[in-house]
Amino acid sequence: MVHQVRGSSVDWAAVREDFPVLDQQVHGHPLIYFDNAATTQKPRAVLEALRSYYEHDNANVHRGLHELSSRATEAYEGARATVAQYIGAASAEEIVFTRGTTESINLVAQAWGGKFLRADDVILLTEMEHHSNLVPWQLLAERIGAQLRFVPVGDDGTLVLEQLDQLLTPEVKLFAFTHVSNSLGTINPVAEFCRKARSVGAVTLVDAAQGAGHLPIDVQEFGCDFLAFSGHKMCGPTGSGALYGRAEILNAMPPWHGGGEMIVSVTLEKSAFKKAPHRFEAGTPNIAGAIGLAAAIDYIEQIGRPAIFEHDARLTSYTLERFAELPGMRVLGPSGERGAIVGFVMDAAHPHDLTTFADRRGLALRGGHHCNQPLMRRFGLPGTTRASFYFYNTTEEIDRMIDILRDAARFFA
Repeated sequence: MVHQVRGSSVDWAAVREDFPVLDQQVHGHPLIYFDNAATTQKPRAVLEALRSYYEHDNANVHRGLHELSSRATEAYEGARATVAQYIGAASAEEIVFTRGTTESINLVAQAWGGKFLRADDVILLTEMEHHSNLVPWQLLAERIGAQLRFVPVGDDGTLVLEQLDQLLTPEVKLFAFTHVSNSLGTINPVAEFCRKARSVGAVTLVDAAQGAGHLPIDVQEFGCDFLAFSGHKMCGPTGSGALYGRAEILNAMPPWHGGGEMIVSVTLEKSAFKKAPHRFEAGTPNIAGAIGLAAAIDYIEQIGRPAIFEHDARLTSYTLERFAELPGMRVLGPSGERGAIVGFVMDAAHPHDLTTFADRRGLALRGGHHCNQPLMRRFGLPGTTRASFYFYNTTEEIDRMIDILRDAARFFA
């Protein structure tokens, strides 16, 4: 349930109470959960949606003529429509349910890339990509003989856009890039990238894993061909997510996995396949995950993504102000508008040691390379410590984090 006061102002304290996991102690201290870029916590509305499905409607979808199967199918396809509306898709048929961003990108690489890319074609990426939007393209390029190019990252944590025009040439058949960097917090100009890619005939894929739960997204305004995101980073269940693809592109792609449900007819020698999206959803899908994702979307939309982004930005700005008080701090990423992610290093301690120190005091941070090893090497670092926020976090928690980090600096010194 979302509580509001004074018209459209959100009562964030009341919203926080919808998340039971936050009401606990870790190592004898109240939990401060600042690992939201890795996964977010789940409100009661999502937990109840999962429980209700398994208690009342658990059945396989599309294949049964009995009542439970009908109810499960209605909820599952209703969830597809909810996702389509959430990201501004023209039709629910442009939404493929997947296990998340990683599987979505692999699907595109194998099904679309395997059919339409050829030797010496160029795949354009950026130096800030998560491994999920790098490794699948490396595997494809190695298999077919395609080439990889990269838009470099500047010292300020933003892409060097001055080089984009010379990199985005007619040889580029795909431009795949992140919406919000999971290490730097950089928010990329998606619509501009897609417009420039269209001008040279390149297909675009947007990794929206870090943006989907925080920012308004409209794939038609973006002008992208594909967009991928994960449910667990936006209050939904793990193992849930979606791939958006323009209908004409999805229907031109061959299936990725073969099995039940994705076929029209099968003989011993040959099969005919359904149109998208069902041709990409072989076997029994994560029905509960899709239902839980739809419940998470409904919950987020009650709050409003503009309000969430404003709240996140306030926390991030406050964190950067407080970090200036700490000795030996180096913060990565842009100084202006950014996502709710602050990656940093402290002279006093390795990120792993610092994260372990914080955990013993109830503070959940993340330390390491964050599936961004090339980006870490770009900045000459083995890794960073990352604090990432969501709408249930508070400035009081940030104040406590500053105290813990100040204690860590003294302890390791």
